[in-house]
Amino acid sequence: MEEGSAEGFLFKDHDFSSELLRQLNALRQNAMLTDVTLCTDGFEIPCHRNVLASSSPYFKAMFCNNFKESHQAKVDLKGIDSNILYQIILYVYTGEILITADNVLYLFEASSMLQYVKLFEACSLYLQDNLTPDNCLSMIRLSKILNCQNLNTKAKAMALKYFPDVASSEDLKELCAFELIDYLGDDELCGEEEQVFETLMIWIRHDLQARQGYIHDLFRKVRLQYVHPTFLFHFIANDSLIQSSPTCRNILESARRQMFSLYSTSAPDIKPLWHVPRRYSYQEFLILIGGRKDNQQTTRDVLLYDEKTSQWLSLAKLPVRLYKASSVSLHSNIYVLGGRPINDNRSPISDNIYIFSLKLNQWRLVEPMLIPRYSHRSIAYKNYIFSFGGIGENQEILNSVERYDSIYNSCENMANMPVAVLHPAVAAKEQRIYLFGGEDIMQNPVRLIQVYHVSRNMWFRMETRIVKNVCAPAVVIGDQIIIVGGYTRRIIAYDTKANKFMKCADMKDRRMHHGAAVIKNKLFVTGGRRLTTDNVIEDSDSMDCYDPETNAWTPKGTLPHKLFDHGCLTLQCVPCPNIL
Repeated sequence: MEEGSAEGFLFKDHDFSSELLRQLNALRQNAMLTDVTLCTDGFEIPCHRNVLASSSPYFKAMFCNNFKESHQAKVDLKGIDSNILYQIILYVYTGEILITADNVLYLFEASSMLQYVKLFEACSLYLQDNLTPDNCLSMIRLSKILNCQNLNTKAKAMALKYFPDVASSEDLKELCAFELIDYLGDDELCGEEEQVFETLMIWIRHDLQARQGYIHDLFRKVRLQYVHPTFLFHFIANDSLIQSSPTCRNILESARRQMFSLYSTSAPDIKPLWHVPRRYSYQEFLILIGGRKDNQQTTRDVLLYDEKTSQWLSLAKLPVRLYKASSVSLHSNIYVLGGRPINDNRSPISDNIYIFSLKLNQWRLVEPMLIPRYSHRSIAYKNYIFSFGGIGENQEILNSVERYDSIYNSCENMANMPVAVLHPAVAAKEQRIYLFGGEDIMQNPVRLIQVYHVSRNMWFRMETRIVKNVCAPAVVIGDQIIIVGGYTRRIIAYDTKANKFMKCADMKDRRMHHGAAVIKNKLFVTGGRRLTTDNVIEDSDSMDCYDPETNAWTPKGTLPHKLFDHGCLTLQCVPCPNIL
């Protein structure tokens, strides 16, 4: 029924418009009442001016203003393929057009020129649905030419997300220098800096004579502080094109000194490269390694926690079960040092060092430590891993210190600790490594801070009544070293610049043998053992987060199982599509 009222009856014919178009198209096909002919490439299409003017602002301006085309019987449209123009005219008269891989680019350009907005949007959507790493760069260029923001946004997002695939495409080699500089300099680029360097060198060598002059501008886009030192030292530094550019040599020398020098990085003759942040594509993941899980069984499990999804993922297991090994992250890899292997036979203490690559999801052995040890503490500083104390082969408490060089894959002895302690809280800040508290050979808490100066290879010690922690981790956030529990709920922060302690909000439970790591300047505490109000020791599967800004704790759910004496660290890396 149609709308009715006391005054009359409103009749609506919903098929009238489509029938009118059908009749107009029939008239066009028979050249009846047509008053203009569109011409291109020697091909002529009779049309009705009023239909064209009603369908497009382009034709309305042409035929409804005092342009010469408004009086011409034939109008020549240059730059449009005859078959494409014919398809568009059919679309004008029928409202239908078949968009295919063969015609979409021509339709896209023609609809832009002739101002058919909905057809333009349909072509854009077709191209967006068919984006690939091989064509996204050319789509970015096309979208800029035709001012199509939606296509540009989606094509750029793909180019940034799938950088490794895009880097090997032929389209990348055809970018102009300024396009490549803009692309490689983007913070959202999902790639490792080593591949950024390799990509720019491939581009330059594709047309060496014409492109060599851009090398210093492109080289600035490689964030050298995040390149693995081995790659920097053996590949970038020895590249003949880099060595041929004085600007590149200066940048390289500045980065090399920043990376390899154990001394202060604020020397006046070193350029401040370190202000450039990691790309946003880099993520921080919480990693749990080994430890003792349900029923106190030593586990080989390696777990990754993604804060964005709150999901746990299992990685390749440790090669062996290790009791009280130490673990650190360095250059986006994980190192596990020493420990006591658990097997059916007598368990000798290990001197092995294992390295884990997230990209390969594999473990492998590197050169061993100088002496076997477990219950020791290890920490990464610059390109080194320092291991302190622990228990030796004769079950003695060690005061020895050794340093593993990740570049040269070798260990060397350093100055011994002044006091041999077990289970101190350890943190590094500005050439100093701090060992807070711990316990002595009689298992008594030690109220002592031992400080190791890295470049001088010297120790000094500070007596303090504030420190009384055992089996507690420490983390660095800003200028503060935060000591997390240790048979206590207490959290204290040591300000390295002011040389004073500050009390933080307590944990919910008295905790020890737990893990701690920092993600986005927030402290995550995992598992451990807790003392109940009845002084009963219970294993824990809790995960809690402390925010220094608010001085408050927030529960973050639970671990996959109860866990203590485990490695807990933060891994900064580009997510691997085959793993994450």
